[in-house]
Amino acid sequence: MIVNYTENGWEVITQRAHGLLAAEIAANWKHSIRTERWTETLLAIAEHDDAQVELERDNLLTAQGGPVDFKMKAFEERHCTQTMNFALSKSRYIGLLSSMHLDFVYSKDRSRDKKASIFLNDQKELRRQLRKDLGLTIKEAEGDYRLMEWCDALSLLLCQHENQPEARSVEISEGPDKKDYRLLQIDEGLLTVKPWPFESDSFDVYFETRLIPQLTFKNSDEFRSAFRKAKVVEKRWSVTKDKR
Repeated sequence: MIVNYTENGWEVITQRAHGLLAAEIAANWKHSIRTERWTETLLAIAEHDDAQVELERDNLLTAQGGPVDFKMKAFEERHCTQTMNFALSKSRYIGLLSSMHLDFVYSKDRSRDKKASIFLNDQKELRRQLRKDLGLTIKEAEGDYRLMEWCDALSLLLCQHENQPEARSVEISEGPDKKDYRLLQIDEGLLTVKPWPFESDSFDVYFETRLIPQLTFKNSDEFRSAFRKAKVVEKRWSVTKDKR
């Protein structure tokens, strides 16, 4: 889960809500990016964190009793295996993109975690076999994955409040066209991306959050109870082409 500390308590966004926001962003990219596997690409982006079902875990709290933010976690074999099982049960192509994403996220853990190293090595061989089975080159697979990674990055920026006021720009990532993109907030609730990569000149995106005023919890069960009782708030942004 994504956890932000606010003056009113913990703002919590589930990994699944973040994935859905990433897919909303991807759906608005220029249509020229779309391949015959566009539906699978969107599903892979939307579902890349679906194995992170927060309330089914027990490691939800820090040593101080606050909720654990996703950045505090390292490689978890169970999560990664479940991610791939979910993905491959839907399609080999979704499995391929999901495997590429796990490699991107956890490659930093390879040198310090033997299980991570073994898992990632196995995934490398799996991707080779999947590309062969699907008749795809590395370049073709990387094109779709770059879109997935870019939309994931922008979604995380928004979920973590990293868009800056006064039109100060924030780096997003390199897009599937190998251009570098930046996010700017040009007014209250109004964002733009430069250069503009989207099909239409404006669209809206939104995601759900939960505000939990209690700051510390005795155990994961207490946090789960507070999470379930928390009011769901829908956060919206308008994204528009800056024509100035």
